[in-house]
Amino acid sequence: MKMKALSALVCGMLLLGATAGRAAGTDGGKRVLDLNDCIRNALTVAPELGESQADIDLAASKLAEAKAHRYPQVDFLGLIGPVPQARGNQVSSPDSINQTDRLTWFTRGDATLVQPLYTFGKISESMKAASHGIEVDRAKKEQRRNEVTLQVKEYYYGLLLARELKEVVLEVQEDLDKARKKAREYLDKGSPNVDDLDIYKLDAFSGEVAKYLEEARKGEELALAALRTRIGLPPDAPFDIATGRLTPDETVTAPLPTYLDASRTQRPEYRQVREGLLARQALVEAAKAAYWPDFFLGGYLSAAYAEKRDRVSNPWVPDQFNHLWGGVALGLKWKLDFGITGAKVAAEQARYDRLLSTRTYAETNIPLQIRKAYLELQEAEKSITATRDAYTNAKKWVVAALANFDFGIGPAKEIFDGLENYAKMRGDYFRSIYNQKMSRANLDYAIGASPLEQR
Repeated sequence: MKMKALSALVCGMLLLGATAGRAAGTDGGKRVLDLNDCIRNALTVAPELGESQADIDLAASKLAEAKAHRYPQVDFLGLIGPVPQARGNQVSSPDSINQTDRLTWFTRGDATLVQPLYTFGKISESMKAASHGIEVDRAKKEQRRNEVTLQVKEYYYGLLLARELKEVVLEVQEDLDKARKKAREYLDKGSPNVDDLDIYKLDAFSGEVAKYLEEARKGEELALAALRTRIGLPPDAPFDIATGRLTPDETVTAPLPTYLDASRTQRPEYRQVREGLLARQALVEAAKAAYWPDFFLGGYLSAAYAEKRDRVSNPWVPDQFNHLWGGVALGLKWKLDFGITGAKVAAEQARYDRLLSTRTYAETNIPLQIRKAYLELQEAEKSITATRDAYTNAKKWVVAALANFDFGIGPAKEIFDGLENYAKMRGDYFRSIYNQKMSRANLDYAIGASPLEQR
């Protein structure tokens, strides 16, 4: 008896198991969550969303920094130290500037204020770039949110598939046990319809089924553990999902152009590119603004005092250690270089051009991704109908084979063949449902739909 059907059945379960906020209810202390609850929990605890929020906060700090350049900047320098005494005045004094035996102490403070007036776009373009940068990071966070949602759906539906496939193995095991029991009865009675070879085949088949059943249970545990980890529950937390069976989705599929149009407004990657291009363009303009000067309003205030130095009142002879002066002036600051600014402009322009290529890639591949998910959804829906008919007929085959064997008019081989085909078709039916749900989940992700399912 070949075991390809059961082997494929369990392998699918193990693969699913390996990849595999608010409580909907409790069952004897066990936390029971539906799909939306699992998604909410995952979005609350997902570390990648915390990283994305930190990126948004970082971008916001850059915007705050750019805005702050519009306001005055004040530099202050304070000094305290020894200085020679100075008696008399600027014409006659008994003291020397190099005298070290008659010292006193001085204190001095100098404050400079610069208020930018016009910078040819250095400040405004930097603010614009930072603002669009925040939107880029917000779109990235939304993209990660959708990725987390897709992963939760994969684990959730994978767990349902694992349980359905386990039930198929249990059903096959139950029918096989009945056949083994009946075969031994016939053999004990000396029936010519059963011989030792049939018993050996049934026993061997039963051993294989028992092995696959243990593997199926392991796959179910792995799928449940993966989902528990993704939604942030402790490994030993009592938890189960609210959905009992894996049933086909009855949602009507819209025409393909509807999904393509929706992606233009909903897909976060499109928004990332749009906002990123605006940010890069602003950075190019900010780099070009370095070719031009900065106009500003400047203010200066200086005060110094030394106790044993006479004050000098002659404006032509300033005293750096005993004075009070200040002033206001319009200023111009112009930094001229030979190629440095041009190189910076070229670098920003290259980054902008690179993002143009990224936009082209997105506009080409996102529609392809949507089309792929759409075609897979259509294929899965047709496969559900085909496999449903196939496993229904295979079940009739098994029932008839078991009945004939019970009456002693049918060979054991018919039981083997019937169970093999039934297990394969029944397993394919549930895999088709899983493919339908995951294709729809992939389609929702491809168009940037809301993470939570509409109830």
